[in-house]
Amino acid sequence: MSLPNNNTKQREFTHLSERERYQIEILLKDRKKPVEIASIMGRHRRTIEREIIRGTVRLQNSDLTYSERYCADVGQRKYEQVASNKGAGLKIGHDHKLANHIENRINKDKYSPDAVIGEIRAKGLRFDTTICTKTLYSYIDKGVFANISNKDLPVKRDKKKRQYQKVRISHKNLRGTSIEERPLNIEDREEYGHWEMDCVVGKQGGSGATLLVLTERSSRKEIIRKMLDKTQESVKKEIDKLERKYSKNFSKYFKTFTVDNGPEFLNSTELEASILNPQEKRFSLYYAHPYSSWERGSNENANKLIRRFIPKGTDIGKLKHKDIQRIEHWMNNYPRRIFGYRTANEMAA
Repeated sequence: MSLPNNNTKQREFTHLSERERYQIEILLKDRKKPVEIASIMGRHRRTIEREIIRGTVRLQNSDLTYSERYCADVGQRKYEQVASNKGAGLKIGHDHKLANHIENRINKDKYSPDAVIGEIRAKGLRFDTTICTKTLYSYIDKGVFANISNKDLPVKRDKKKRQYQKVRISHKNLRGTSIEERPLNIEDREEYGHWEMDCVVGKQGGSGATLLVLTERSSRKEIIRKMLDKTQESVKKEIDKLERKYSKNFSKYFKTFTVDNGPEFLNSTELEASILNPQEKRFSLYYAHPYSSWERGSNENANKLIRRFIPKGTDIGKLKHKDIQRIEHWMNNYPRRIFGYRTANEMAA
């Protein structure tokens, strides 16, 4: 079989346009064969033959006889009908095991979609299908999952990132040490033992119970303690308990704390004083600038995670010790993208 006498490069994987279909119709009327039409148009012979079959109709002639003829309008209409029903199939397909895993992680374990996918990759979990975070979000938006919708997500992906205004108000707590005097190496998050501390309050008019939240900067290790009220006496009492628990190793694991200017933290001398060695400081306390929560960003992010379990308006006084421990355990075993989806416990080990 001889090759076509031309050097026109055949285009691959490109659908015929409506204009090309009319060109085919004209060339057929000029009694061109499919192989000749393919050569002229720079298309594969089979592409032209399939298109002729697609657009061929049976027409009645004036003498009441019938003939078959290619019609560009018919070919274009059939193409558009097929195209309208065509779409990429769902990658998750019939992988019910993966779908159930995703639904359980988001609904039961309160994972974000990114944490679900990240954990699968980090731990090498095996499923028939592999999808990325973007695809999972898309499936949730489209309602692919029976038991998940956007309302089940802790933070919607298209939510605008909060803009922090980095104000530099002079430090008003004259009894404490400003964050400006905090050693620069703490900013690098390389050394374990530098913490951020804050309080999560409960329902206004409730029991007054509050959570004391401690977040370690390098590992994001979390310690959560329930207090009867939001006072410095309660804060000191919980820190005293930690010092007794860790005893001689306390200064190894707790080197500095960075806090806001709330009244529960204002007397740094009392909080810093060791109960085991009254003449010594057990850690150094630093105060962030007013209206600068970004200076305790790890703490703020930890509080958001806690709010997945304790929404605003919840009376913390009604929570049992095991409820608080369950939240702390969850946070310390939550896969974090910043650590390649390793957990705070793994980073602190």
